[in-house]
Amino acid sequence: MSNDRPSRASRLPVAAAVLHVGVDVRKAETLPGAFYHSDAVYEDQRERLFARAWHFAADLNRLKAPGHVLPAELLPGCLDEPVVVTRDRKDVVHCLSNVCTHRGAIVVEGEGHVNSLKCRYHGRRFDLDGSFRSMPEFEGVAGFPGPGDDLPALATGRWGPFLFANLDREPPCPFDEWIAPVRKRCDWMPLGEARFDAAGAREYLIEANWALYCDNYLEEFHIPYVHGASLAGLDYDAYRTERFPWGSLQFGIGKEGDPAFDLPAGHPDKGERMAAYYFWLFPNLMLNFYPWGVSMNVVTPLGRSRTRVAFLPFVWDERLRSRGVGADLHRVEMEDEEVVESQHRGLASRLYGRGRFSPRREVGTHHFHRLLANAMGE
Repeated sequence: MSNDRPSRASRLPVAAAVLHVGVDVRKAETLPGAFYHSDAVYEDQRERLFARAWHFAADLNRLKAPGHVLPAELLPGCLDEPVVVTRDRKDVVHCLSNVCTHRGAIVVEGEGHVNSLKCRYHGRRFDLDGSFRSMPEFEGVAGFPGPGDDLPALATGRWGPFLFANLDREPPCPFDEWIAPVRKRCDWMPLGEARFDAAGAREYLIEANWALYCDNYLEEFHIPYVHGASLAGLDYDAYRTERFPWGSLQFGIGKEGDPAFDLPAGHPDKGERMAAYYFWLFPNLMLNFYPWGVSMNVVTPLGRSRTRVAFLPFVWDERLRSRGVGADLHRVEMEDEEVVESQHRGLASRLYGRGRFSPRREVGTHHFHRLLANAMGE
């Protein structure tokens, strides 16, 4: 049962002034507990944050041939925005609104191969790039067709076989800037060989605010306390975080004997035993790289007190799947869920205000809080 019910904390206003998070991590305070329990904050986040963010839209390995169409929803359960990914006859990929510009019906209701898009409600047709093609019984309509009769196209960006989309016509950050740190460290990896492992994919429902899940992911502090056995292969003393304008990277340095990346000459981390790269991209995407492949984790708020986390594994070396720090991800997830749900309950306390950051171990969480406060109009 969800704990997303009215509470004292959910009714408290969260003034813009208390969302301020200082630049200096040594002096800064965390976001207040009421931030995670406020209905008003959650509703603001849907439009100010998630409706303007980059989201995973499709694995393009599913759309190899021209004419292939794939309907989807962006951030289902939060944004619920119907879209359709198409590959047109010129082999160009598009991400379009999947809502007919006539009366708002869903246009593409199933994956398949087509020559054009046709709304079954009244027969309006569109080309695979979204441009209006025809409409029966519209003779005599003044100024028709116009630009508003085309299916709106979303901003898109591509990294390897993955397509990302943004609902905002002018996203707060360009896609190339958002993904640049990942490209710098990981473009040498065999992304073209990565195949989605449907059997290994999982979805987790967590009774906690989505931002708490990200808080936990981004800090190093809890590793020896919560994951002492499950992540024993990591060298905690060498573990560190690097921040970027729109994300951060945690370096998982492995111990002798466990699988590690064979980094190419000239790589910025050459000479280190890299067992894992843990990327977080603002606001809700994790890309966890292991010698066997990459786990894409999509964090979706389902309310102020409920979160869905989708684990999407893409594998290029099945032989290494059961070895090293990327072997037992389910156990790591269960350990994280328990502490995050406990923290969510605690933050509703009348006696809790704000916390402080460890300058050594919580720089990632501090960076996240700064980005959140800025996005929410601090």
